[in-house]
Amino acid sequence: MTRETGRGRGSATPRSVDVARLAGVSQKTVSRVFNDEPYVSADVRRRVLEAAEQLGYRLNNAARALASGRTRSIGVVTLGTALYGPASLLMGVERVVRDTGYALRVVNTMEGDPAGLAGAVDSLLDQGVDGIVISEPIDEEGVDGQSSLRVDVPVLVLGAPSPVTAPTVLTAGDGADLMARTATEHLLSLGHVTVHHLAGPQRWYAARDRLKGWRAALADHDREIPPVAEGDWSAGSGYRAGRALAENGDVTAVFAANDDMAIGLIRALTEAGRRVPEDVSVVGFDDIPVAAYVTPPLTTVRQPFDTVAQEGLKRLVHTIENPDAEPLPPSDPPVDLIVRTSTAPPPSRTTPARGRRAASRPRGGTHPPSLPNGGPSPRS
Repeated sequence: MTRETGRGRGSATPRSVDVARLAGVSQKTVSRVFNDEPYVSADVRRRVLEAAEQLGYRLNNAARALASGRTRSIGVVTLGTALYGPASLLMGVERVVRDTGYALRVVNTMEGDPAGLAGAVDSLLDQGVDGIVISEPIDEEGVDGQSSLRVDVPVLVLGAPSPVTAPTVLTAGDGADLMARTATEHLLSLGHVTVHHLAGPQRWYAARDRLKGWRAALADHDREIPPVAEGDWSAGSGYRAGRALAENGDVTAVFAANDDMAIGLIRALTEAGRRVPEDVSVVGFDDIPVAAYVTPPLTTVRQPFDTVAQEGLKRLVHTIENPDAEPLPPSDPPVDLIVRTSTAPPPSRTTPARGRRAASRPRGGTHPPSLPNGGPSPRS
């Protein structure tokens, strides 16, 4: 069925004046409704939207951009990876941007390409975006600590130092060090003398932050800081580290920098006869969907991806639309430790580290094993 346009021609493209005529309002009121301006009654707003729906009217974004100087689009630079953290954060950003009424333009970069970030930013600026979100979790050579990229739109940087100079630079997604500290202190509170760490690849800002939080917690409690093993975020690298850790009978607790490595670690410990959590407690990071269903269910730190995206984009949009106003202040990141049964108090000193079944299974979560000197260091 051909849809009426209000001008007697079903094939013609409807205009805002047609919507105004059908809704019984002025053309200015139609503009106010579609620009989500205040001082429009709910009844008028409803009539305008219903008229637009009936006519098949779509706001001409190109014309509005010419009039306002804005394209109502936000660009995102993100690492092209299927890893849980970056992928989940991008999904959160996509959901929030869609709700703001802005268009989203995404450019992926590749790990190992130092020029990738600059090229991605230039591409987005060429498309006339009103603001840029940088979710670039890796320190490519020559990028860390520098601000050689200069852009003329507001920028939101997620979970990393800013690699650009801009009129306004906002940050969100900080606080991984505090989350890592909480995970480590959970293990110490159960009675473990120290906690070992299976770190992520140190080119990743997130891996550095988690290492920093783990080390700070041990230092604050005057505990020995064991050698660190470095994985590559994969379960396989966790398994390789676990085989080495299983040989160290002093290991009773391990904090792994992500859940995949923690799961591989637990598999290696179990195969070596080191029970989790009776002999070794393990804590992960992220709370991936499968974490609650492995054996034993994994104690972990839940990352607030949706909260980070929502708060960050709210602040970015506010800055885009109110360039002369002070930026909205950030809020403290939530810390959500999910305690399951991979952590528990350490074994009795009279109980051999391996080869004996405990008389009873302690309640609570497990603790991760300590890492050997110079443990496996797979490439990221």
